[in-house]
Amino acid sequence: GERVVTIEDSAELQLQNRHVVRLETRANNTEGVGAVDQRHLVRNALRMRPDRILVGEVRGAEALDMLQAMNSGHEGSLSTIHANDTREALARLEMMAAMAGFNLPVPVVRQYIAAGIRLIVHVARLKTGERKVARISEIVGVADGDFVVEDVFRFERDQSGSSGVFSSTGYVPRCCKRMEASGV
Repeated sequence: GERVVTIEDSAELQLQNRHVVRLETRANNTEGVGAVDQRHLVRNALRMRPDRILVGEVRGAEALDMLQAMNSGHEGSLSTIHANDTREALARLEMMAAMAGFNLPVPVVRQYIAAGIRLIVHVARLKTGERKVARISEIVGVADGDFVVEDVFRFERDQSGSSGVFSSTGYVPRCCKRMEASGV
């Protein structure tokens, strides 16, 4: 029953929901005009009254628009970002938000990220080529100018690096209460 808008460079997601709107970027035509980038698509998606927005991969200034969506009633939206761990993902997101050209102070950007994003799921590739969820972390907030991040689950690789154990850290995420209250 929820309206989902997907935004991708090349449409790959095959969602089976009834209310899915698929948006795809477009390159310039032969005259060098007509490009539609992810930033434009994120902004236009907000006019479509979505319940959820899924951005295939954030690579640039659209990060700020995505954060605005997540901070303005589109909770449960998600995106991917390439990084080596959860903390690096936050640093890359900060940098991409700065690419939007608004000269926002770093503490403001960090507060905005912490308010809009609840969980980070880090996927890593093992030596075998297999991908595994390596870590699930919750952004608790910002303290002393830095993100407060708590790991919920971790994948501990064995000595071979080709397998391991996924285990709970014992930390219960604050967002569980919010999800429970909303009926999830």
